[in-house]
Amino acid sequence: MDADSIRDIFRALGPVRIRKMFGGRGIYLGDLMFALEADGELHLKTDAQTQELFRNLGSRPFAYVGRDGRTSTMSYWLIPESALDDPDEAAQLAGLALEAAHRAKIAGSRKGGKNMAPRDA
Repeated sequence: MDADSIRDIFRALGPVRIRKMFGGRGIYLGDLMFALEADGELHLKTDAQTQELFRNLGSRPFAYVGRDGRTSTMSYWLIPESALDDPDEAAQLAGLALEAAHRAKIAGSRKGGKNMAPRDA
């Protein structure tokens, strides 16, 4: 999936930034990474409040195999196919992803974690 296609899907949010990372691309609105593109698939940030919704939509979490051979699962879930063609659905789900990213940022701040804004590549 190219950058223009990603921007088109999330056009209702305003301008998004796309940054290369982890063999894929992080998608940001402001300083919040709310989506991940990997292997041509878009995944949206989830948390305990939103994972069940994505599961009910037939989604699955993003997982990858590390150099050590272990599979790691991230808190990003596949955007439903229907949202790729429906800007309203994409915007609604992206809004939930942004809320999850915001909650994660707040939780990280409380733990003393660094939440520096990324630099564009």
